[in-house]
Parts: sequence; structure tokens; C-alpha cells
Amino acid sequence: MLKQISIYAENKKGCLQNITGILCQNGINILGSVTNDSAEYGIIRMVVSDPEKCIEVLQGAGYLCKTTPVLAVECQDEVGALDKILKTLFSSNINVNYTYLSFNRESARPIMVISTDDIKAVENILVNRGYNCI
Repeated sequence: MLKQISIYAENKKGCLQNITGILCQNGINILGSVTNDSAEYGIIRMVVSDPEKCIEVLQGAGYLCKTTPVLAVECQDEVGALDKILKTLFSSNINVNYTYLSFNRESARPIMVISTDDIKAVENILVNRGYNCI
């Protein structure tokens, strides 16, 4: 289980770069991210190398942030890999809120970051089906 940082930010020019600049200045590596926008505000979701420090420096810069647990599942780099994971979860009656892609630097394989209401149950299901959860 990973800690994901959700950052609520104004949807304006330079805002995302300001956030990435703060992280860069503080030695925090972004391991995976997804950005969702609306007319005025957006949500930037990230898995980072140091979640506690990330929250500290971004809140210090005036950003509203929170952490939520997510699951990272290593998958094959092939057509249908995400579909197989989702079929496994669907057959177990699990709802997936959202996913985004990251990369395992050690194994050189894609990682799907998954948000769901029951991280522990999903992890057990996937591990029992032979998946590597990080």
C-alpha cells in the first residue's frame, strides 16, 4: 500500500510547474501522477518518494493536500495487461475508482496505481492471482 498525495490547486497558468518546482527544490521525486481539472480548480494526484515531506512543503506553500492509500500493481508491458487486472477485480465484485500508470525502476515494468474503497481486499485478491503488489 502506498500513500498518494492529492493536491487541490487552481486551474491557472504555471500552477502545476510551481508545484513540481517546489518538489524539485526539496528533493522529492514524482513516481507517478494524474491530473484532473475543472473550470477553476483541479486535483493533482501523485505517488512521491517522500509523502510526509511532500505534504509539509506543499502545505507550507499554501496548497491544500491530503494523503490517501492506493495500491500499486506491477503488470506486464503488453496489450491487455490492465484489462486482465480489471477483469480480476470485476469478477471479485470490486469497484475501481481510478487508475494511473507508473513505472518500477527495479524491474523495468509498468505499475498500475489503483484507488479503490478496500485496498487490503484488493491486494489479497491480486496477490492470490499471482500479481506483484508494491
